[in-house]
Amino acid sequence: MNRLTPLLGIFAFLLMWEAVVLIFKMPPYLLPGPWTVAKMFVAEFPKLLYHGWVTTYEMLLGYVLAVAVALPLAIGITASSRFDRFITPQLLFFQVVPKVAIAPLFLVWFGVGTTPKVLVAFLISFFPIVIDAAVGLRSMSAEMTDLARSMGATRWQMFARYRLPTSLPYLFSGLKVAATLAVAGAVVGEFVGADKGLGYLLLVTNSNMETALMFATIVALTLIGLVFFYIVEFLEAVLIPWHVTHRTREGSGTM
Repeated sequence: MNRLTPLLGIFAFLLMWEAVVLIFKMPPYLLPGPWTVAKMFVAEFPKLLYHGWVTTYEMLLGYVLAVAVALPLAIGITASSRFDRFITPQLLFFQVVPKVAIAPLFLVWFGVGTTPKVLVAFLISFFPIVIDAAVGLRSMSAEMTDLARSMGATRWQMFARYRLPTSLPYLFSGLKVAATLAVAGAVVGEFVGADKGLGYLLLVTNSNMETALMFATIVALTLIGLVFFYIVEFLEAVLIPWHVTHRTREGSGTM
């Protein structure tokens, strides 16, 4: 029954949506019903698949780049207080600056290709990873540190066998947040300048008042984000099945 609860919630939302459309007699150009959107999704599936692959490709590149940069930075931040004081203000600066304001600069510097979208996805998804990874690497208790030292562990052994495994729940928390943000970053980059991708398709459908196709595009973006999020969550369950969150889920599912 627990597995069906999310589906029941979605079904209830769709029923309320359809009821609003029927009761208030909403015109399709203003708010199409879910059945109309579903038919449009099926009819335009090849187009959505093409543009969806472009957005997914940009999102994945930005996400991988964010992970590749954030993890070494988090290790450096936790290993050296001087490096932490040097780099943290710059990280905060790039996080506070609106990415929509930076995206046009990328367009000027790199053109209308894939690079600006990848960089925007990177900037948006980078900060949660580096912050959560740094918090996780600092989360090892003093008792565990003393135990590792008393057993003669070297600095590398302490990192690989104790500090890194302890940080994994925090790291995956940041990775899951970044997984959803990376999709938004790719779309923001496509809004600024693109000739393909779901963000570009949203702009075209909006200008042409193709509201049903616009909703179908939003559904496609949502599906991409959900699939990517649950892939990261699956990897978390595989790599750290011992963590309390997974034990709690398993326990609640058997009651």
